[in-house]
Amino acid sequence: MNQPKAELFKTKYGKWAVITGASSGIGRALANELAAAGLNLVLVARRQAELEQVAKYLSARYGVETRVLAVDLANAPSLTQIEDETKYLDVGLLVAAAGFGTAGNFLDAKLEDELAMMDVNCRAVMQLSLHFGKQFAERGRGGLILFSSLVGYQGTPRAAHYAATKAYIQTLAEALHVELAPRGVDVLSSAPGPVNSGFGARADMKMGAAEKPETVARVTLAALGKKMTVTPGALSKFLTWSLMTAPRGLRVRIMGKIMGGMTKHLNS
Repeated sequence: MNQPKAELFKTKYGKWAVITGASSGIGRALANELAAAGLNLVLVARRQAELEQVAKYLSARYGVETRVLAVDLANAPSLTQIEDETKYLDVGLLVAAAGFGTAGNFLDAKLEDELAMMDVNCRAVMQLSLHFGKQFAERGRGGLILFSSLVGYQGTPRAAHYAATKAYIQTLAEALHVELAPRGVDVLSSAPGPVNSGFGARADMKMGAAEKPETVARVTLAALGKKMTVTPGALSKFLTWSLMTAPRGLRVRIMGKIMGGMTKHLNS
């Protein structure tokens, strides 16, 4: 962000931002952008060492305050801990960037993995959005950034449950965008396509072309307060344009072929 935009951003969204998934990928890129804008950061992720490294770097480079919360969002007490640790901070922005996926045939899935994904991708986002959304609405300003995905626009074979979790986020964000706008709260769904981050490795997907996390972060922040949904990056826009005119059933089959190409190694 350039300096004038950074000052406006800080004025609108307050002194502190809470970022989940901040240790790597899109979450880390967003933390860098927000620190450059002068916001203090509560950095949330599972890995303590990586979080502390990010916090140290951002504080040294941008002179912002940082707090580290190494928690697993699949566990309900972790969400209460986030609420408690931020109780006395002037939080004006929630960036819910944490999430993970699974790949392969649904019937081959492990129940514990799918339940954990539902907790992180859906329940944690809902609970944190409700908690901070209430605070922002009472104050009359603030912002929520929730991460959907291109796979959430239709069913996606070989990533069936992951796509369903992202459909949940997309519909939640769209509704909150309308509900909270009169109360001064900006809500944005960011729906990227493939991104060059740690997501693919954890989901066991082999990705070809992918966007940079830094591109996703910049485009997402630029859209906050202006759009309901943003598809960051040229690749995401191309995929969206390619699919938007197709009947839903055809989109499902097309996405199944794309996901099949990313996961064909799982059949070997």
